[in-house]
Amino acid sequence: MLEFDSPEQETRFEELLEELRCMVCQNQTLADSNARLARDLRERTYNMVRSGKSNNEIIEHMVERFGDFVLYRPPLKKTTVLLWFGPAIFLIIAVSTFWLYSHRTRRRPISDLSPVEREKAQRLLDE
Repeated sequence: MLEFDSPEQETRFEELLEELRCMVCQNQTLADSNARLARDLRERTYNMVRSGKSNNEIIEHMVERFGDFVLYRPPLKKTTVLLWFGPAIFLIIAVSTFWLYSHRTRRRPISDLSPVEREKAQRLLDE
């Protein structure tokens, strides 16, 4: 069990672990991850909290070492736009592609078929 000088230090430590992302697991906070790097980062965070560093100093240190991706909620900047809007952009592209594909295939009338295609379709229907 970790020892703290005050309940405030413990609360700050726990809040920081929820704000920082495990660089190995990538979808877990430092509090949730069991990866070796997460354990090391928890220890580093604990030592910085105990030494009296502020939350901002600790977060700046982590961002300096690992980039904005270490933050579970990275700030909106040029370099993090894809993190924030990437999933929505990919969803829009997927839905648009599906809609266009289904819309085009439904609108093609049977009269657009060549005589060879009609004969082939008739043979398939007869089987």
